Amino acid sequence: MNINQNKENVVNERLNDTQMRENLNSAMHTLQTNRANLIEKRFIDWQGLRQKGKNVKNYALSTLDERLLEFEKNAIKNGFIVHWASSGDEVCEIIYKLMIEKNIKKILKGKSMASEEIGLNHYLKEKGLIATETDLGEVIIQLLNEHPVHIVVPAIHKNRYEIGEIFHEKLNAPLESEPEKLNKIARDYLREEFKVLQLGLGGVNWGISKEGAIWMLENEGNGRMCTTVAYITINVCGIEKIVETFEDAATCDTLLVPSATGQFITNYNNIITGPRKKDELDGPKECHIILFDNHRTNMLTNDDYYEALRCIRCGACMNFCPVYDKIGGHGYRAVYPGPIGEVISPNLFGIDRYGENLTLCSLCERCSEVCPVKIPLADLIRKLRRDKVGDGDNPPIGFENMHFDKYEKFAMKGFKNAATSGFKFRTAIKSAAIFNSIIQKNGKKLPVIKNWLKFKDLWEFNYDLNKAIKNEEGVIYE
Repeated sequence: MNINQNKENVVNERLNDTQMRENLNSAMHTLQTNRANLIEKRFIDWQGLRQKGKNVKNYALSTLDERLLEFEKNAIKNGFIVHWASSGDEVCEIIYKLMIEKNIKKILKGKSMASEEIGLNHYLKEKGLIATETDLGEVIIQLLNEHPVHIVVPAIHKNRYEIGEIFHEKLNAPLESEPEKLNKIARDYLREEFKVLQLGLGGVNWGISKEGAIWMLENEGNGRMCTTVAYITINVCGIEKIVETFEDAATCDTLLVPSATGQFITNYNNIITGPRKKDELDGPKECHIILFDNHRTNMLTNDDYYEALRCIRCGACMNFCPVYDKIGGHGYRAVYPGPIGEVISPNLFGIDRYGENLTLCSLCERCSEVCPVKIPLADLIRKLRRDKVGDGDNPPIGFENMHFDKYEKFAMKGFKNAATSGFKFRTAIKSAAIFNSIIQKNGKKLPVIKNWLKFKDLWEFNYDLNKAIKNEEGVIYE
């Protein structure tokens, strides 16, 4: 992901890509509808389940030191080889050394956002080794030499006709557009890869500390192939993915799948408890799991942002985000796009690198409303905007490298001053029509506001705005 690309140019490019916007609009509305219908038909108390999921994750995070040591102990007992890594580079190095030790030149990968986060494919390519994707969406993305546009549906910005052309060009396949025929093309391509598979790699949806087991979700069977056919398997797991019991993982599973795709259950639930036993006929003979941090402990100790570690990677916040719907995942120039990406990218990779993405939010709060584990994403984005202008007490990593816009800082402090005083707010509302007129005429010449006006229009305020607001039900001025 090229973070150095000009944000404005990238966003404008995506806004002008009418085909991508049409594809996303269709896909997002389908996912929204499927989710709503499923929750209405199959769940008696969805909100109660959300609260239970929040409690499960909060407990796991509050006892994470215990959970990790318990997981390691039980995983080793089950036959796993457990590795620890503090950074993404360390994860890549562990995998590289294992491939060299075993004389393996190629790995096949099940879907793993963790591997995207650490840049594993690029790292191995620079070392002369190969990482081949097996998830259908990831296959398409890899053929295009792009990054995933969505954390659940990596190629959601492409329609079936475009995918047919990609397969025709990159795989020399017949030009097709029917989903069944496209799936067959991908399956035939991947079967040849699976025939010579030596090392398979996957992610982890949940690690269960009491059992020393890992749980992986998928819909295509490629993840099961990677963890069953291969002689050696590696699973990469962020430390926040550890929960205590199968029941805890099942709660998260019941929330994730409807939120992600509108399904009640995934096609494949893979629970791995270690390598092949003596009396078993299949499965790997050697299982590795890498537990990695990559600044997650920094988030965990940050009272403002630890809640984002509850994320179960369902992508619902993206599916309902009006900004994501217009610019897609690549518009964020980050591994993690959308509302959750706006929160975790500054925390994992530095607010100096990803602070700009905080403007890609209307604060409509749809993300907070649909998050299955009740992460208050809009509130966290507000806090990050505060940190971005230097007004916070506990900013994320990278803050020391920030270069502040003095005009933006002045504007934000002025807004805070007015918005937190009843008298000043009333005065501002009474004067809104006057100032609005001035800004409409001269705004394109003013610092900060001129950039804002490139993408947004101002309302025409009436002179009786204060009266109208005051008469609204529930409005009380301090």
